[in-house]
Amino acid sequence: MKFSENWLRSHVPTTASSDELSAVLTAIGLEVEEVTALGGGLDQVVVARIVEAERHPEADRLQVCRVDAGQGRLLQIVCGAPNARPGLVAPLAMVGAQIGELKISPARLRGVESNGMLCSARELGLDSDASGLFELPADAPIGQPLVEYLGLPDASIEIKLTPNRADCFSVRGIAFDVAAATRSEVQAFEAAPVAAVGSRELAIALDAGADAPRYLGRVIEGVNAAASTPLWMAERLRRSGVRPVSLLVDITQYVMLELGQPMHAYDLDTLQGPIAVRRSRAGEQLKLLDGRDAALDDSFLVITDADRPVGLAGMMGGFDTRVTDATTAVFLEAAHFAPAAIMGRGRKLGLHTDAGHRFERGVDPSLPRQAIEYATALVLQLAGGTPAPVTEAVRSDDLPEAATITLRRARIRRVLGIQIEDAEVERILRALGMGVEATGEGWQVTAPSRRFDIAIEEDLIEELARIHGYEQIPTTLPGGAARVAMPSETRLDELSVRRQLLARELQETINYAFVDAGLLASWQLNEQLVALANPLSAELAVMRPALLPGLVATLGRNVARQAGRVRLFELGRVFAAQAGEGAPAPLETQRVAAAVCGDADAEQWGVASRKVDFHDLKGDLEALAAATGAQLSFRPSQRAYGHPARSAEVYRDDVCLGWIGQIHPRLAKAMDIDVDVYAMELDLAPLAARALPRAGELSRFPAVRRDLAVLAPEGVNWAALAETVRAAAGPLLRELNLFDRYIGHGVEPGFKSLAMGLILQDKSRTLTDRDVDAVVTEVVAAIEREHHARIRG
Repeated sequence: MKFSENWLRSHVPTTASSDELSAVLTAIGLEVEEVTALGGGLDQVVVARIVEAERHPEADRLQVCRVDAGQGRLLQIVCGAPNARPGLVAPLAMVGAQIGELKISPARLRGVESNGMLCSARELGLDSDASGLFELPADAPIGQPLVEYLGLPDASIEIKLTPNRADCFSVRGIAFDVAAATRSEVQAFEAAPVAAVGSRELAIALDAGADAPRYLGRVIEGVNAAASTPLWMAERLRRSGVRPVSLLVDITQYVMLELGQPMHAYDLDTLQGPIAVRRSRAGEQLKLLDGRDAALDDSFLVITDADRPVGLAGMMGGFDTRVTDATTAVFLEAAHFAPAAIMGRGRKLGLHTDAGHRFERGVDPSLPRQAIEYATALVLQLAGGTPAPVTEAVRSDDLPEAATITLRRARIRRVLGIQIEDAEVERILRALGMGVEATGEGWQVTAPSRRFDIAIEEDLIEELARIHGYEQIPTTLPGGAARVAMPSETRLDELSVRRQLLARELQETINYAFVDAGLLASWQLNEQLVALANPLSAELAVMRPALLPGLVATLGRNVARQAGRVRLFELGRVFAAQAGEGAPAPLETQRVAAAVCGDADAEQWGVASRKVDFHDLKGDLEALAAATGAQLSFRPSQRAYGHPARSAEVYRDDVCLGWIGQIHPRLAKAMDIDVDVYAMELDLAPLAARALPRAGELSRFPAVRRDLAVLAPEGVNWAALAETVRAAAGPLLRELNLFDRYIGHGVEPGFKSLAMGLILQDKSRTLTDRDVDAVVTEVVAAIEREHHARIRG
């Protein structure tokens, strides 16, 4: 939000200097980003009129001007501005003036004497326009110092607002905060109703339910739209970052900046019938004021006349009904739209407007009446005309109601740690425009309708803290005995998980918890999504349901920047919407994910280079599981984003922890990743759980190893076969290792050869050949019975 300091002071008189005012704004949460001083050092710049202008005898682009500066004689000025002409009123820097780094002194330009300099707005530091001389109104008083005429010095202040402070998108809204912080009072402001003279009205219908609960309109006929915007208004707009366009448009912009209510003006003669607010229909088109054609769907609100869209509600008017200098009758609009009905709609069209920026954050529902009366008065004052009555359509039940909040003294003291005097509490709240009624334990407070961010007691306490001053809250150490919480041995803590993954050469990354819904669609993760009510951008509109989409996108950005070997992991929460009554909070789950690509090992001379594969990442996962003693099993996976033959579901004790495998090549290509990517994502809690460590006896007796080579059908996976072997071998089996897999000559089609090593050991005795043979016999019988596998001959 950008505004003129003098404009703000007209609403809240304060003796604070410019620097003090900036410091106050920042201290109360309205962070000042930039202050541009205007009009400093212009003491010898006056209003002047060009009386004569002739071509310079030695330069085609220069003119020799005779200028009246109110001194009783004409000054000769050489000027190169393209708009210099007889009758033009412009600022003149007199001899001796200091304009920026330039000291004005008598000079000869191409042999012609020049006594001063006619100035552009940029040269004076008042605007960025350097296309010509700063044109002043023809009735400007000749010879008057420019600073007096323009109300200088002034400053253009730009503040950074958080999304919850929509009330400060207006000069008057900021004034309440300044008044509370500087112990001033906001000047009374009332837009007196303008008596109707004409009788022409347009009927208004509200057909969008709670999305558009209030709409006001007024016809004003006989206006002179070609009239010039007065200098005082143009300057306030310019110092607020808005370039004046035309009188009627400037009036609506001026009202919006001063009061915070967006408005729009239609050329009445281009409207064809009654006005209505409704949802747009899929396939409807609307040519906007900026000339672009907007293709609408049923999520937009439109203003219609005779069912023809003429404006995009809350964002921008239509091109065909715009006001021009030829307009003689105008229809003024002021409305209230629900923030949810405007939120995100502009981003769909690549459209950002001041009106949309305000409506999607919340505009005072009581403002439209005041704004339309104020705008009417300005139109009549500056453009003339005959006003008709204000026509209003309202759905009272759908308008937001101001809530009354209980504020307790004890709660203030507990939250802030200090006691604020009752008189100070009441002064602050009343200065902010709130209704305050004292009770035995504190106050009943009613927030003004412009404050959408005040809903609970803590919101009021926050207001007290920022206005009373955070520097007034002392820094104290907490008292009492500190409770030391010992880490649980029944789970692996997150720091240990990070250390384990870092030891495996994975690097941690942190991604946004918000993702693009389009990215999730390409992953086919479209269920139980949690959409944000007010996203930062269209690309960050949904809470992530999984870590992998963001993590793989990060990997892709590294690959695109010529990173050959990328190994990333992330610990973070994922979110899923829950069904049920009362809109339960989204379900949050802590997960760990990893994504790798490129070479399996860092480049070196001692090991041949090879690409990372499924088993490399599986080894990283099993190393992490070993830290908790988890025994993992793997089953084929059919997830859409995984390679159908190179991905698996990960289980622990028949509980699915997550997924591991290769990202489907089609998905990788869609993400512009031209290498094989292997990834995993698992729920952290069941993976990190572990039994309490217990010391166990080590066997003093030798172990026996028996290797078996079996022929198993191709469809039998090792995980299932290993489970059968462990069950059949019983307690004597200490380890089971798969050390070879073979398909080819000597193995019949449809089968594969698996070679496994069984390591057997007993704690109480040395195993005999009979013991070992019995175990092997049982294992062979079990795998033949359950998997149709047999010993390879």
